Amino acid sequence: MLINLDTGKEITRMPYAAGFRTVMKRLTPAQIVAMKDALNTMIDGDEIHTAGWMPGSDWTGTPFMPLYTVGARGDYTVAAKMFGLLVWQVFMEHPERWGSGRYQKDGRDIGSRTYFRLR
Repeated sequence: MLINLDTGKEITRMPYAAGFRTVMKRLTPAQIVAMKDALNTMIDGDEIHTAGWMPGSDWTGTPFMPLYTVGARGDYTVAAKMFGLLVWQVFMEHPERWGSGRYQKDGRDIGSRTYFRLR
């Protein structure tokens, strides 16, 4: 469950949903489940995650590779954006309460959203 930190209300919609659906339709249901399972494995038991740091920069041999090769048709920028939206979706679907925002590290903007467990 993803919570809007300003309102305290549950977020039930994702940005850029139409483009996300277009890319995800290129993948098989099994590929989508494998990516979501991998993300949930990373999430479970942790307190904080930054989307762009979750898979690392080399997706070779991971469940996320089809998102790049098939879903985004080899476009790195599209794959990165769609991965961020997939992470958003997984946090929205997660049974625990999570918040999200954009933050900095060492005085520099982090290029992706950071998610943290709410108590």
